[in-house]
Parts: sequence; structure tokens; C-alpha cells
Amino acid sequence: MKVAMIINKDLPVGLIANASAVLGISLGRLFPEIVGADIMDATGSMHTGITAKTIPILGASLDQVKSIRDKLFTEAYEDIVVVDFSEIAQKCLDYENYTTLLSNVERSEIYYLGICLCGSMKKVNGLTGNLGLLR
Repeated sequence: MKVAMIINKDLPVGLIANASAVLGISLGRLFPEIVGADIMDATGSMHTGITAKTIPILGASLDQVKSIRDKLFTEAYEDIVVVDFSEIAQKCLDYENYTTLLSNVERSEIYYLGICLCGSMKKVNGLTGNLGLLR
């Protein structure tokens, strides 16, 4: 299993951080097994478990993120789990508003700040192999 985040590289740093955090929280809910156990340090202080998986954060243009997300709606990628964070979500102050707005928008009109993919290494690499780490 491979995990990768793809974030719009043209966003301001605060929105990049926000998109990454939102995607990570959602991924952790879907796959709680990727979070490692809590660890006690040598002085007896407990540290909450963090991800046990490497999660590269890749940079892409707005159009590249949308193109990859659109491919994930096809049968060829139905085994890839995708979490997306759209401009609609970022602008909403509560989940009820987000639900209402998103349910009234055509898929072609949705643009993404970022997406997180989880699935076979071959397929995830095929979708992300031309992208570099976000800088």
C-alpha cells in the first residue's frame, strides 16, 4: 500500500498546511492502522503515535490535481482510495454548509486544493510519478 498527497503548489503556505492537515486527518480516519502505537521516552513521558507510513507531499498545478482526481472516477482506479479537499470545502465554515454547497455543484466545476491517494504502489506511482516533492 502506498500513500501520497498531491497539493496545489501555487497555494499560499497557510492553505498548503491546512489542506495537508485536513487530508491527513481524513486518511487517518479511513486507515487507523497506519498510525503507530504511543511511545514512552526514556524519562517516562508518553508521546502519541504518529503515522507509521511515509507520506510524500507532492506539488502539482491546479489543473494537474484536477486531472488526477478526474482519473480516479474511472473504473481503472476504483481500487484507489482518494480523499479530496476542494476550494468549496476550504471556504465553508461548517460541515453543513459544505454538504449543501458540494451536493449542488457538478463534478466538472470542482477544483481541488489537494488530494490524498492510498492504494497499490504501481497505480499510485503511475498517477504521481511525474510530480516532484512540494517545495
